[in-house]
Amino acid sequence: MGNGKGAPAMGKLEIPGKLRPYVMAHRGNLVHCPENTLAAFQRAVDDGADVIETDLHVTADGHFVCIHDAAVDRTTNGRGAVRDMTLAQIKALSAGAGWPEYADERVPTLDEVFALVPAGIVVALELKADDFLAPETGQRLVAAIAAAGRSDGVVLLSFTAARVQAVKQQGEAAGCDLPAGYITYTRLVPKGGVELLGPAWPLLFLNPLYVLMAHWRGQPVCPLDPTPDKRLWYYKLLGCDAVLTNDPGATQRALGRS
Repeated sequence: MGNGKGAPAMGKLEIPGKLRPYVMAHRGNLVHCPENTLAAFQRAVDDGADVIETDLHVTADGHFVCIHDAAVDRTTNGRGAVRDMTLAQIKALSAGAGWPEYADERVPTLDEVFALVPAGIVVALELKADDFLAPETGQRLVAAIAAAGRSDGVVLLSFTAARVQAVKQQGEAAGCDLPAGYITYTRLVPKGGVELLGPAWPLLFLNPLYVLMAHWRGQPVCPLDPTPDKRLWYYKLLGCDAVLTNDPGATQRALGRS
């Protein structure tokens, strides 16, 4: 794979020039900045994250915004469901709730995140709503990814496999191969149709062969564990391909990389 723009090849979660396990910044660096803000993503970039993970919802007027919850209540100074609000209404809110020094931060659009994150860093998009099951939504997301030159540098994630598979199908129709990741709390052997597995970390202790089995099927593994530093030894022993973390700088140091 390759688009000639320096983006990493993602077909099997391969990031050229980076060491495994790759460090995936969970909503940016949410220990030192408000989650899912440009400040958090910039801090994660500065910390040396290999992958920036964010959450994606769709506004009432069809824009892709990076926010975890279905409602703005927890992370902004507003109230209401994201899907019932326009982009202008959401942009009027502060995304620095509980962080006085970040009061000017706003909920970013996907385009703003693409503009901030360097091309050599993968962007992982967790699809948070069933809006992504609609073909037209998938088509628009694929178009936004392609327009940003990120077709080889994005991975799709969801707890609902049908969401990532729906968008992946639209990508394939447009000649864009977007790897699909499935996150799970309970299923030890997920069904096929996804390239990346995100099992809740206790599953890897209950079944130490999980990673071996996944690799046999050609599926890279990133444990669902945003505070992984005390368990890094085990994830490295199992051969996990990436680790999720709330504080990518601390995790890089725990891996002896900075």
